[in-house]
Amino acid sequence: MPTFHCGLEAWLANPRMADAWGNCALLCNQASVTRDFEPAWNVAQRLLGSRLKALLGPQHGFYGTAQDNMIETHHVRDEILGIPIYSLYSETRQPTPEMLNGIDTLIIDLQIVGCRIYTWKATIAACLRAAVRDGKRVVVLDRPNPVGGEILEGRVLDMDAASFVGEFPIPMRHGLTAGEAAKFFNVTIKSELEVVSLEGWRSDMLWNDLNRPWILTSPNLPTIDPVHVYPGLVILEGTNISEGRGTGLPFQFVGAPYIKRSADLVKRVIDLLGLAPGQHPPGLFLRAASFEPTSGKWMKRLCNGIQVHVVEPSKVRSFDLALALVRACIELSEGAFAWKDPPYEYDLVTLPMKLIIGSQRADQKFLDERFSLDDPFWHSGIQDFASEVQDSLIYPRSNGPMARRPHSR
Repeated sequence: MPTFHCGLEAWLANPRMADAWGNCALLCNQASVTRDFEPAWNVAQRLLGSRLKALLGPQHGFYGTAQDNMIETHHVRDEILGIPIYSLYSETRQPTPEMLNGIDTLIIDLQIVGCRIYTWKATIAACLRAAVRDGKRVVVLDRPNPVGGEILEGRVLDMDAASFVGEFPIPMRHGLTAGEAAKFFNVTIKSELEVVSLEGWRSDMLWNDLNRPWILTSPNLPTIDPVHVYPGLVILEGTNISEGRGTGLPFQFVGAPYIKRSADLVKRVIDLLGLAPGQHPPGLFLRAASFEPTSGKWMKRLCNGIQVHVVEPSKVRSFDLALALVRACIELSEGAFAWKDPPYEYDLVTLPMKLIIGSQRADQKFLDERFSLDDPFWHSGIQDFASEVQDSLIYPRSNGPMARRPHSR
């Protein structure tokens, strides 16, 4: 198998590709590193020298230290490089003309996590729009989708539910690399865009196939296991169910004080998934567990629920699991279940669950007495997306066009 190289490493192997880039700014964070852990900003400084004029950081901050929703970071100065570090999760989420003054090319090197609502794709789109506004070039140093490029999950976003956690009609688990997502967005934005492609990557590869450690992209995705279930379990952010923030296992612990017995939650989730008693979702093991968050929802309260163990990442389909978890908690809560109130990622009025699922009907579908995971609502638009995205794909899909490939429950 050929050795995998990300876009940053491809640039490092061929520095002359930057000859035409002129003066540059670099959008990245602490997860933007080479196989040898060299940060992207060091590589850029070495290859560009004085042509590197500024750095920019996405949500969670340039160093990945800030927590979740609407915790902004400040503009600072890198004292070693002697250049500014601008935050794109501050009073602005798009590069301003002042930030790009004197810049010819905006380089982007971000490790996305394969889920629609992770805001870095909105930040990439914002950079493409700023480039059109100011007449700049954008170069994306591509990075792989850690949950692969073959499988799609979750409904495609309805545009009347668009927000900073979803600006384009893509599914929850979208199967795109950073560069492919940028190309898809750019169909309508129309910036001058170049993608430095991955080398030795296949669309059926997951992160564990790349033979390199996971570096946390944000504080609550510290290891690769929660990344595999994040495209589903992130739905819990729209509820008063703890998604494990404030524990050592974010997006793996799930529960609330109003769940009386953890075993009851496991049993009901298994039922809703259509599995036989004692079975578990493919690739996962649902273990009855209790936990006590030190921050966030239910801080210092005992929560009963589930620990989601990732056993075989290639088999994991987390979206249906998350739907079943929410519905089971509603049924077992004796009226204590509640939706999270706005604001959510700068939308001050819309119920967060509507933004996360991508539909104005999301909350009512969970409460429907006829609730079913087979309801076409939960997977609406996937085949159309799979067709529309074809021209934006950079890497062939081993099984033909992208599609929702359901597993046997």
